[in-house]
Amino acid sequence: MKKIPQTDAIFENVFRENQASDENSKSLRVSIDTKAKVKIGNLSRGGKARTLEAKAADDHDTQWQEVLVPFGILNTHSQQLSIYFGQSAETSDFIVDCLTAWWRENQHNYLELDEWVIDLDGGAATRSDRTQFIKRMVELSQAINLKIRLIYYPPYHSRVSASQTLLTNGFYESVELGKAAAKTETIY
Repeated sequence: MKKIPQTDAIFENVFRENQASDENSKSLRVSIDTKAKVKIGNLSRGGKARTLEAKAADDHDTQWQEVLVPFGILNTHSQQLSIYFGQSAETSDFIVDCLTAWWRENQHNYLELDEWVIDLDGGAATRSDRTQFIKRMVELSQAINLKIRLIYYPPYHSRVSASQTLLTNGFYESVELGKAAAKTETIY
């Protein structure tokens, strides 16, 4: 992994801010990440499957029904992983729409919160200088009446985030479900 001179200081700040959130009963911390697009269809996946019985597939992966973008939100307290799928690219709007949907589905569990802490990497759609992302996050904060703090991992180190690890393991375990899905429901 690449390392910039500020990497250690950034990790110290990430640890300090995450610990403060974890110790505050009025703070909810989640970790977010996206994965590479996934083609859905009768695809051979290079002859690899995670099932006991091989699935019938086309000889060549030249046609697929859809391409989905997986986005994960990990509640770091409960370890609950929610995976959303979109049909667009990984955009600022897609990410904030997923966060909004997650909040609507889960807000009843967090009536006493003062803040929402979000661990993330500085990817193209979520960089702090990305005006559309920051604008949408401010709008979300105002709409749900919570302070939102964004905790960025150092450049080139997103793989250490909790959501990255769970998404990599959990998502690809569920890809087999996507292969067989006749109908998909997407957010964006």
